[in-house]
Amino acid sequence: MATKKKTTKKAAILDFSKYIRWFWIVFLGGIFAVIFVFLLASWGALGEMPDHTALENPRTNLATEIISSDGKTLGKFYFNDNRTPVGYNELPQHLVDALIATEDARYYDHSGIDARGTLRAIVKMGQGGGASTISQQLAKQLFHGEGSKNTTGRIAQKIKEWVIAIRLERQYTKEEIIAQYFNIYDFGNNADGIRSASRIYFGKEPRDLDLKESAMLVGMFKNSSLYNPRRNPEGVTNRRNVVLAQMYKYDYITEVVKDSLQKTDLDLNYTPESHREGIATYFREYLRGFMKKWVNDDANRKPNGEKYNIYKDGLKIYTTIDSRMQAYAEDAVTKHMPRLQAEFFHQNTPDRNPTAPFLELDRKEIESLMRRGMKRSERWRKMKYDLKKSDEEIIESFNKPIKMSIFSWTAENNEIDTIMTPMDSMRYYKSFLRPAMMSMDPLTGHVKAWVGGMNYKHFQYDMVKQGKRQIGSTFKPFVYATAIDQLHLSPCDTLPRSQITIEANKYGNPEPWSPRNDDGNYSGYMTLESALASSVNTVTARLMDRTGPQPVVDLANKLGVEQDILAVPSIALGTPDISVYEMVAAYSTFANKGVYTRPVMITSIEDKNGTILYQFTPETKDVLSEEAAYVTVKLMEGVTQYGSGARLRTVGADKYRADYREIITGYPYQFKNPIAGKTGTTQNQSDGWFMGMVPNLVTGVWVGGEDRATHFKSITYGQGAAMALPIWANYMRSCYENEELNISKEEFEVPEELSIEVDCTKYLEDNKKGLENDQGDEPEIDF
Repeated sequence: MATKKKTTKKAAILDFSKYIRWFWIVFLGGIFAVIFVFLLASWGALGEMPDHTALENPRTNLATEIISSDGKTLGKFYFNDNRTPVGYNELPQHLVDALIATEDARYYDHSGIDARGTLRAIVKMGQGGGASTISQQLAKQLFHGEGSKNTTGRIAQKIKEWVIAIRLERQYTKEEIIAQYFNIYDFGNNADGIRSASRIYFGKEPRDLDLKESAMLVGMFKNSSLYNPRRNPEGVTNRRNVVLAQMYKYDYITEVVKDSLQKTDLDLNYTPESHREGIATYFREYLRGFMKKWVNDDANRKPNGEKYNIYKDGLKIYTTIDSRMQAYAEDAVTKHMPRLQAEFFHQNTPDRNPTAPFLELDRKEIESLMRRGMKRSERWRKMKYDLKKSDEEIIESFNKPIKMSIFSWTAENNEIDTIMTPMDSMRYYKSFLRPAMMSMDPLTGHVKAWVGGMNYKHFQYDMVKQGKRQIGSTFKPFVYATAIDQLHLSPCDTLPRSQITIEANKYGNPEPWSPRNDDGNYSGYMTLESALASSVNTVTARLMDRTGPQPVVDLANKLGVEQDILAVPSIALGTPDISVYEMVAAYSTFANKGVYTRPVMITSIEDKNGTILYQFTPETKDVLSEEAAYVTVKLMEGVTQYGSGARLRTVGADKYRADYREIITGYPYQFKNPIAGKTGTTQNQSDGWFMGMVPNLVTGVWVGGEDRATHFKSITYGQGAAMALPIWANYMRSCYENEELNISKEEFEVPEELSIEVDCTKYLEDNKKGLENDQGDEPEIDF
């Protein structure tokens, strides 16, 4: 009996040992199976895996960043990924705390896989929250994206994410992984990465985010499509409050802070970043054209021989544009143009002008103009060449009403949704006066501000460099400078105001040329200073007759004017078409002591690693003697002292009109510092110009219609002093208010050797207005 019991007990022990043995077999087998699966994954058996090089340099598309001279981002070039990476040290601590509290509370305690979280997710079948660590989520973002939808594929993907996460933890520090995760995530609305997100949603850099802003952005990691603050502000607010609650749970913030912030609104400052919006849009488009040529130059290839891609390679373009001055320039345009446009509309109502917005054109001429505009339009090009439509079909489409958004100075965001025909919209847009402005440091050639129009989305033609228009009397300083350089004239020398005729064929002119003075006054003598200040045509014509047109043309070309100018006497009054860009560069030569400096827009280009790929080389040349340049400047100072630019010095009577209640010709500028300048007005007031200079800044402004037939009826509003000068004045006032810019209020530097008399006080005493000297026996200067 005892033997039987002993045998039974022994059998039981053997059976239990068998279970123990099977347990260890299954347990260890499971461990080895997991290890084997991980090994298979790492060997690529479950799908392609990133190698060491891919982990070290993940392939992410990086936008090219355009950086101002004061270190601000002006814009970016990108196709789909508006991404500019930032380092961990540029992330505020509360942003990092919010991420860890919400996404991976044990982030600093694991090496890529959170065992506790994984077991919890398995036991609760995912109902107790996910188990993905920040490292795993980064692995998914970098190498898999959304991944497979079926269960088997998803399991294989998860295993690969675990492997990649462990490798990432070995490759990078915890801080580097966090920075990469913030940089890789798509926050929606073209906000790729934390830098774009903070700029687009709050108008600031990541380092400047406050706590509730950081909480909102971290909340979007759950699903940026669902938690889109523009489409779903309530849901985003709730999600932000969850993040704040998590931060309180893990002792990153106090309960008081949590409760107070959860009661606040999102306070978005939505600042979209697109190619058609933001600051310096026209300049950025010019820059895009420059970069396309630059990357296609064989001398500018990558080390592997490939071309750089301005939309994907994360280049940094350092420009000369000052973001503050650019903002002041755009603001000056925005202040003046709605007022000027309101007066233009007032003068062109159907009862006042049946052919509005055109003058001096009959019905057939208007139809011809509109037909030409139609064939030059982007709509015609697309329908003709992309859609292969016939001319008849295209013309028919121009007369069918469609839904569209049109520009308006008075509408919110300057847009109105309406229905009209494309032909009517063309005529509507032709009724708008366009501005252009460029500002440049004459000593360095650095362009500080570039405004090619008033709204790039609706008016895409750049009038700074692309557009060329007649320049009117702003050409006259070229004539005066030539005469001073050749004949050693003084601003105090006098010439008769009387009419002059340059006979036919004397200088290649087929007809006799007899310019008229705008005021009809031809009596007496004038100093050259007074003649330029009052823009007297007959005196300029006499100077042209003495020098001849060719030397004037030669000087203009040396000053940077690119196109061919016909060497005939009439160019003295500004008949050539020249761009704002060329005019600013030319006038800068006078301010720079006779030395021409080619305008500089880009100082350097770097790749994403900071390697310098391009660095500008200054291009300068001597054009005028220092003395001749200085005397020309002194002549132009007279323009702003008592000539056509004198309103810069005075407080004008503000003129109002009840239907728009805005200042039009008022000029409360009261500048007291030395300013050299010249106004310009072309025939029929089609173009208004003002060129203004102080010792370290030259700025040119043009205002006019798309077509020369679009203009004011009279000189009151159509002159350069009313159309263009106010933009210059508003811009300069803003620049002077910012003392950090150090814009000069000093006198222009006097040459060490000055042999020409420039102080004409004795002449001004004889005539306080400085407009004329009526002494008939005043001798004409002896050339």
